[in-house]
Amino acid sequence: MNRRSFLANLTAFTGGVALAGTSLGRRAEAFLQTGDLSAFRAAGFGELFPTAAKNTGEMFLALPKGFEYNVLGKRGTKMSDGRTTPPAHDGQWTFLVGKELRIVRNHEVTNGRVPREGSAIGSKNHYDPMAGGGTTTLVIDPKTNTLIRDFVSLSGTLVNCAGGPTPWGSWITCEETTIGKTEITNSRGVKTGGYPVPHGYCFEVPASANSEVQPVPLKAMGRFVHEAVAVDPKTGIVYLTEDYNPSGFYRFIPRRNKRLAEGGTLQVLAVKDKPKFDTRSGLKMGDVLETVWVTINDPDPEAADTQPNAVFQEGFGKGAASFARLEGCAIDPERRVHFTATSGGDNKGGQVWMFEPVGRDGGRLKLLFESPDPKVLHMPDNICMMPKSELTFICEDSDYAGQQSINHLRILTADGKIADFARNASAEFPRSEFAGSVFSPDGSTLFVNLQTAGVTLAIRGDWSKFKG
Repeated sequence: MNRRSFLANLTAFTGGVALAGTSLGRRAEAFLQTGDLSAFRAAGFGELFPTAAKNTGEMFLALPKGFEYNVLGKRGTKMSDGRTTPPAHDGQWTFLVGKELRIVRNHEVTNGRVPREGSAIGSKNHYDPMAGGGTTTLVIDPKTNTLIRDFVSLSGTLVNCAGGPTPWGSWITCEETTIGKTEITNSRGVKTGGYPVPHGYCFEVPASANSEVQPVPLKAMGRFVHEAVAVDPKTGIVYLTEDYNPSGFYRFIPRRNKRLAEGGTLQVLAVKDKPKFDTRSGLKMGDVLETVWVTINDPDPEAADTQPNAVFQEGFGKGAASFARLEGCAIDPERRVHFTATSGGDNKGGQVWMFEPVGRDGGRLKLLFESPDPKVLHMPDNICMMPKSELTFICEDSDYAGQQSINHLRILTADGKIADFARNASAEFPRSEFAGSVFSPDGSTLFVNLQTAGVTLAIRGDWSKFKG
């Protein structure tokens, strides 16, 4: 079954919610009765074997036979601009700028949630000189997958988690915190906040920039715990996810296409005729929800300093649907937005959703996949789609205290099966999450980060050998 026919199966629905009669639903029911997970598994590229990096000999990944990787942009190394490569590599994207292959990469630096003198990663143009997050840009030799040069491209932001590319050649980087000027002391006497400026915004970084850009917070796109974005190439509408529980799924309609800083309208998704619908549990793979959009009147509330979900609470009061920690977000060639709820589902192992716009203000929300067991998929985060294929690559982020986890890079097929593509094989950072999966524009290389290790990995192999 291909992606088109698979999704067509899901489209049939009656009323607001329906269980599509697909193999997905039958597989889920069979698993509940027998505990057999084999029906959810695809062979993929084959068994995984610990593989040393081609260029450094370091051991970071287990990969299928025939695949190799290079280590790029490691934390603590000196960059071309003389600055030190920041830690906590997260979301990123690849761009062709002239004949150059570039990566714009996030750094999810938290600062310990307090302002720190001299923590900004750049040398100028800081949004907040007390904040240590931002982006770096890497110029890559596409023939050898080696680094040509790298430099800071955005400085003075905080907890830059994910984001997304624009069709006009820029990267939107997102702050996954709303900490601001208010200083808060918890019951244990631990202080957070007290920054010179508020945080919780998106920022745009042109891929063509050759030095630090002037940071401009895109306040109309909302001040909340941002995760990822996806931009509709036809309309310029920006879809946004929120890593909070409960959280909302948003869209931003810009006043002018390609001019995000000029403002626009922020809206949050609601299920038609079912106000405050909870998507976090009680659904089955193949369920379809008819949706509408609710307008947010105050996308930049001062209350967000102390209430990270202040924007969502406005939307929820108007009937918005709630999700469980929304993370990765990507848009397919048919302009359908795929996104993950990292702790969604009945066993909290994660969900993969798809939103299909219908008309100006409608749409359909479909539960493409829900993890039946952590062995299949455990806490999906960043996602990307392999060019000219029906495969979605999913980064796992199950590195939480109290959980026995080995993070994988998984593949979701069009017929709802999961294959393993890579496993964290680092002895020094065994619990590090995968982040920032993205293919080069020609589809020859998959770039991905191991966040805690602070490395970008460039993976190559024969991508035609996938078996469902």
